[in-house]
Amino acid sequence: MKLAVVGKGGSGKTTTSSVIARTLARNGTAVVALDCDSNPNLGISLGVGDEETERLVSMRQALDEGEEEHANNWDTLISRYGSDGPDGVRLAVVSRIDNPEPG
Repeated sequence: MKLAVVGKGGSGKTTTSSVIARTLARNGTAVVALDCDSNPNLGISLGVGDEETERLVSMRQALDEGEEEHANNWDTLISRYGSDGPDGVRLAVVSRIDNPEPG
């Protein structure tokens, strides 16, 4: 299942996303949460903490500035740029996904 949460700024997208992600994970579903927001705070809402969230944001900035190489597939993206959060939620902060694998 793929789920996207969209809406106006300040409408509760991050909070809603974190509640859905942690609830699904607690019920045994494998969850990867992608924070694509220009102001990425999903890590804080998921409980990975300020430092880890900032580390992931810094990695995204390095990618955007060409200082790091983009992941060329899903597994690499998650292993290189992901972080484990509470309840088994895996988090990655991304700016874009080029050539996503279908399915």
